[in-house]
Amino acid sequence: MLEITSGAVVYQKTAEGIKYLLLQSTNKGQFWGFPKGHVESGETLLETAEREILEETQLSLTVNPKFSVYTEYDLPNGNRKQMTLYTTKVSSDQSIKLQAEEIKNAVWLGYSAAREKLTYDNLKQLLDQINEELQN
Repeated sequence: MLEITSGAVVYQKTAEGIKYLLLQSTNKGQFWGFPKGHVESGETLLETAEREILEETQLSLTVNPKFSVYTEYDLPNGNRKQMTLYTTKVSSDQSIKLQAEEIKNAVWLGYSAAREKLTYDNLKQLLDQINEELQN
């Protein structure tokens, strides 16, 4: 079965450079990743990304439709997952309210620390691509 997910790398520009928002899932693995979730019926990838950010962080943000990264991989249950991540910039004065059912923790980190904290290699590779794009 194919699972299609979409989300975004939320970032802010600070005096120390770009900071990325990482979320820790409440699921069994409690993995660190980005706001994302399954595409619901009738939704576009962009709409899913914006809905998931809002649900998981209470941030109402518009994602950048001009740039995205993509990965595809097999899940332990035998399903195939397709994931598209966009980017969206947030101002530092916006506060986050986590969705307690799904999100255990949140942290803002610079590129190197964020890359180290991400649980999965495919997310690290997507962050590499996004960081390169944002530095240009």
